[in-house]
Amino acid sequence: MLLWIFLVILGEICQVPAVGKNSSITQDSGIITTNVGEKVTLKCNCEDKSVTFLSWYQQILGGKPVIISTRMQNSDATISPGYKERFDVFGNHNGGNNDLTIKDLHLLDSATYYCGVLVFNAIEFGKGAFLHVKASKSNINAVVHQPALEPLRAGDSMNLSCSVYATECEGEQSLYWFRHGAAQPAIVYPSDGQCENILKEGTGMRNCTLKLALKSVSSPDAGMYYCALASCGEIVFGNGTRVEILRDSTNQRFLLVYCLSLALAVSIIVILALACIMYKLKTKSCTVCKGTVSHQACSASDTVSQDADILHYAALSLNRSRERPHHEDNVESVCVYSKVKSRKV
Repeated sequence: MLLWIFLVILGEICQVPAVGKNSSITQDSGIITTNVGEKVTLKCNCEDKSVTFLSWYQQILGGKPVIISTRMQNSDATISPGYKERFDVFGNHNGGNNDLTIKDLHLLDSATYYCGVLVFNAIEFGKGAFLHVKASKSNINAVVHQPALEPLRAGDSMNLSCSVYATECEGEQSLYWFRHGAAQPAIVYPSDGQCENILKEGTGMRNCTLKLALKSVSSPDAGMYYCALASCGEIVFGNGTRVEILRDSTNQRFLLVYCLSLALAVSIIVILALACIMYKLKTKSCTVCKGTVSHQACSASDTVSQDADILHYAALSLNRSRERPHHEDNVESVCVYSKVKSRKV
């Protein structure tokens, strides 16, 4: 019983890191075009120290991923039997480099290549790079036409279309859409298309129309979209349609009006707060008394003013010429106050 509980807890501990673990794997992505007979290196790097195994996979159009190589973090790579002659993997034993080199490229090497890592019990893949190998002299006659630019707004529906003119081939002809962007993988959209034969004697040409529809596009959907024909072992790409997601000026104007309104409201609140503070300070401060009335008299007048009656004070000066010298005649020595009541009528 205790052994069973221990195994269950150990299984839970092993599964937890694989759920939220980020391998930080980076590799060459997008569409990489090269020629037959050349050499190409696809780079891959992983900075995660918990990675135990690194690998490469190849996926041809319409096929399943096939493993090319595997290696542990600090050892040499093991190449699968079908790839030993022209494929090699290079990596430093102290880091997470796992670069794939293919020499003497063939047309059949056109495929998507994924760099994968094993983190605990989960396999994670990079974005993937589609390697397009072109023949020095094409065996098929094919032309792909598609628009150069498609400006859209966020939330709009995207409907791309291209036309493919190609000679009939004994093998299977397939049509695809590729998406390529700086921060996006080369996503493949297979399509049946609508093809019809061109009625010209001896030409053997077909005209195919290929469409791609996406609903409610957003900024991640921006990028280059390529229409492609796979025929007779070769792949022919169009020049690509650049999809741009335009910013909505209405939302920008609304945001500007909102910010200005918010700033105005804050300014009004600040002004009202300052006015209230100034009013309170003014009511609490003593009014400056004129003449010779002392500060105590002002305080007394403030206290008396709280009564319902209004008090008026008058200062009278008396000259005492008989009892004081001549130079003190005009001195105001005595203040006499009279209380006058003002009644409301």
